[in-house]
Amino acid sequence: MAYEHLLIFGGVCVATWCLVIYFWPRLLLYVYKRGLLVKGFGDGPVPINTLYTQPQALFADPLHVTLPAGSSNLMSVGTNRDTLYVVGWLDLSKGPLIFCVPDMAGRYYSVQFTDPSNNTNFAYVGKRTTGTKAGDYLITGPGWKEPVPQAVTRISSPNNSVIVIGRVFVENNTDLPAAYGLARQMQLKPLSH
Repeated sequence: MAYEHLLIFGGVCVATWCLVIYFWPRLLLYVYKRGLLVKGFGDGPVPINTLYTQPQALFADPLHVTLPAGSSNLMSVGTNRDTLYVVGWLDLSKGPLIFCVPDMAGRYYSVQFTDPSNNTNFAYVGKRTTGTKAGDYLITGPGWKEPVPQAVTRISSPNNSVIVIGRVFVENNTDLPAAYGLARQMQLKPLSH
């Protein structure tokens, strides 16, 4: 009888821990989505199906940049100090999008595509996976069966919502403008038939 309370308490602790493990990634993604789509990173909200490039000033000195009231510093907290970020939230329910990458001329870059429903990365575009030459990638939602245009590589998403997180390597302060220019050339456009 004396151990009943311990067993109940232990069961409640285990159940609570399992719920935290299950819901924590979803909560973080909700906060990230809200930060991106509602608050933005200093320049206002980032619309769905667009890419936002980390500003040069924020990259150069993230601790001393004054952000407008109501904006988020999500882009500068805990980030790498040698890569510029390009982020976006995609909604493929209205059709696929083409992700265009410029010729990176050997520069390291990486773009991950994440399914926010279970926080798994399902595709990468970058120096290690696709090389550094210019390329176009068709990002399609589940069940899309149309033909893929020529010279375009298909990336199939398991979900209609996709998080895009890109990184472009910055060698040093004098390299920042060139890296920023390349990051800004990454684009999304709708597939026009």
